[in-house]
Amino acid sequence: MKFNELTDEEKRVIENKGTEMPFSGKYNDFYEEGTFTCKKCNTPLYKSQSKFSSGCGWPSFDDNLNNAVKRVPDADGRRVEIVCANCGGHLGHVFEGEGFTSKNTRHCVNSVSLSFEK
Repeated sequence: MKFNELTDEEKRVIENKGTEMPFSGKYNDFYEEGTFTCKKCNTPLYKSQSKFSSGCGWPSFDDNLNNAVKRVPDADGRRVEIVCANCGGHLGHVFEGEGFTSKNTRHCVNSVSLSFEK
């Protein structure tokens, strides 16, 4: 499988499970119509309709495309990590029960893990 060339910062987040600084990512306050894809392998992950403003400092989505995102227990033992189901690239974490949307789910995603297609 061929992957996109990643910058050092993208590698730090996507391959080494890092986190970008809050409110620093280009997709935090971004609301165009389209599809968010995995920066590493181009797999479609989220539709723009599922993006919402949570005020947390990272892009938030209340739903992912079918079978696009995999949930795995985080190494910290408290959170649930989300990764691209195709390449395993780190996206962020998922939280439930916060009440932001009717789906009661928040995928907290690093902008650097995403690309966008109109």
